[in-house]
Amino acid sequence: MRLLIDVMCGGLVSYLRMCNHDTVYAGDRGLEADDDLLAAARAEHRAVVTRDVELASRADESILLESRDVEAQLATLDAAGLDLSLAAVPAFCGRCNGALEGVDREESTPEYAPDPGADETWCCRDCGQYFWRGSHWDRVAETLSGIRTRGGESTDES
Repeated sequence: MRLLIDVMCGGLVSYLRMCNHDTVYAGDRGLEADDDLLAAARAEHRAVVTRDVELASRADESILLESRDVEAQLATLDAAGLDLSLAAVPAFCGRCNGALEGVDREESTPEYAPDPGADETWCCRDCGQYFWRGSHWDRVAETLSGIRTRGGESTDES
């Protein structure tokens, strides 16, 4: 699903990209005015994810979130039918939403990234960031698993 995340919901961006949703963050594009955000969503055929009732009502397609809590927001997205399964092969950069490509096992990587011969590694074609399934991946998997096992219910609607 193609999504445009309002600045109020930025904590969702990396989760959604890791689940292979083409996810644009309004803050990355300087889309603070509602009219600009809506124009971008329409031009790119994206659903708007927001906590702003008025903005959601003006969008062609939207998902309205009530909570400020990221896990509760994820539960709402799950209940709305969004697939929150981690991608077997990630397609979108967690930093910029660019396309990821696999790094060849013999290729060298920056110091911060693992040896692609030991760990499957991807690189963003746009920003050059490297990704692999490390501790962050495990934490996200645990969070998403907890949301799916609750069936989209959340206890914190603050």
